[in-house]
Amino acid sequence: MVQIIIDNKTRFGKPIIEGTRITVEEIIGAIAGGMTFEEIEREYGVTKKDIKAALEYVSEILSEEKVGIMKNVK
Repeated sequence: MVQIIIDNKTRFGKPIIEGTRITVEEIIGAIAGGMTFEEIEREYGVTKKDIKAALEYVSEILSEEKVGIMKNVK
């Protein structure tokens, strides 16, 4: 099972995919930038399971947040 971990000694304590130095932020940014799962797998050396774990992590974080409407988002 892929886990997202936080290690203060790795990438300044940002959430990363266990066993890598790839941050959840990098994965989500790649998706937002229009990269496909296959492109992300090749570019970052992660698996589809890793990408899904990053998405699940962000989903869990957002489900606990009160998010306001952003204006002028393009």
